[in-house]
Formats: sequence, structure tokens, C-alpha cells
Amino acid sequence: MAMAAAEIERLIREALPDAVVTIEDLRGDGDHYAALVTSRAFAGKSRVQQHQMVYKALQGRMGDQLHALALQTAVPDGD
Repeated sequence: MAMAAAEIERLIREALPDAVVTIEDLRGDGDHYAALVTSRAFAGKSRVQQHQMVYKALQGRMGDQLHALALQTAVPDGD
């Protein structure tokens, strides 16, 4: 079962309201995405912790509805 990019963004923004989310469908199949998530909530956190925050926001859909997500996270400039 594929997952729409808009649904991924919605889930992330619910968990991280200030997030700027850019999603690219890598294969056009709704199953393989690349995402860049920028949020002040990531400040002071390791890259692993940042990614864990995003995966938690996806509420267990990784590996089920969402097969692959190439994830990049960042803190906004100036933070």
C-alpha cells in the first residue's frame, strides 16, 4: 500500500509544527521518498535523535505503508 507525500508531510507537521518539509517521490510509485525536514525542535539533538523524531511522527508507517524514506534533517539557520 502506497502512501501519499501529502500524508507524510501532514504527519510530520503534526508532530513538529514548525517543520519545513520537502518531499520527493523518487520513483513515482508513492513508495520510495526522499525528505528534508527542517525544525527548531532538532536543535541540540544528534542526527540519530532527529531521525527518530521524524520516524516517531510517522506513527509506525515505515516499513508498512511507506517502504523507503531517504531522510535528511536540519536545524534552521540562525538556531
